[in-house]
Amino acid sequence: MSTFSPPDSPIRSSAVPIGFNLLAWSAPISEKMHPIAERLKTIGYDGIECFIDNQNVAAYRQFGDHLQQLGLQSTTVMVVGPDENPASESANVREQAVAYLKGAIDRAHAMGATVICGPMHSAFATFSRREPQAEEYARSAEVLHAAGEYAQQANIILAPEALNRFECYLCNTMSQLAHLIRLVDHPNVRAMFDTHHANMEEKRFADAIRTIAPVLAHVHISENDRGTPGDGHIPWDDTFQTLAEVGYTGWMTIEAFTRNDVDFANSINVWREYNDPWDIAENGYKFIKMMQAKYGLTS
Repeated sequence: MSTFSPPDSPIRSSAVPIGFNLLAWSAPISEKMHPIAERLKTIGYDGIECFIDNQNVAAYRQFGDHLQQLGLQSTTVMVVGPDENPASESANVREQAVAYLKGAIDRAHAMGATVICGPMHSAFATFSRREPQAEEYARSAEVLHAAGEYAQQANIILAPEALNRFECYLCNTMSQLAHLIRLVDHPNVRAMFDTHHANMEEKRFADAIRTIAPVLAHVHISENDRGTPGDGHIPWDDTFQTLAEVGYTGWMTIEAFTRNDVDFANSINVWREYNDPWDIAENGYKFIKMMQAKYGLTS
């Protein structure tokens, strides 16, 4: 078991911090991402979100050191595959899931991150060809509780994410996700809300946000086409107004996709460019700041 030390806690520039996910450029992190982080800082972002994979822990520590020098905080996102599926019938696979989640926590902690979000409750794009079963939720909850115990030592929040029906079957809605989080029953395992997936799966954004509000720890600001927030048809007024009503103070992180990283784009079926990443970053930031001001989400 790793020995964790408390992460630094820089002062946030706003009551609701704004982040940007580097997946618009690359899944792996490296020194090539340094200039991108620097420009995002100049735009005004409070933090950077990075994808967690099997890169050496040292790579995350090095990138985290650079972010700290810039005065940027960090969050992370991850997925699990069939070989480490928390909902699997196989006890061996579930053991691998716990080990994989612990490895992600080690990497996130090395970077100084405070949140790991993503569909860690079950294997991405892996389907059972039946509706979710009670025992699948129970198995996933047991794995996530064990991971939560480990995350607690690192002062990291795990925020499982509901995905749309084409990428996941266990958790598509906030109602299903809230059920799972109740089963997990751990203070370091909470939930996230992603506007892109909610656009496909929820009847009304306001109701969905209120459903998950008691355990909501992270929000992805993502347009219906994964391009620049504000350019599409996501019900943004409902989103920001309801987040303000429930007293949300966590991250609002833009997650948008491009074909800059071809391997990653192919893995999530991104076959065209939606917007230039700097258009997404610059205009998306302005849009979030405008909506935060409109609904009183800034300090």
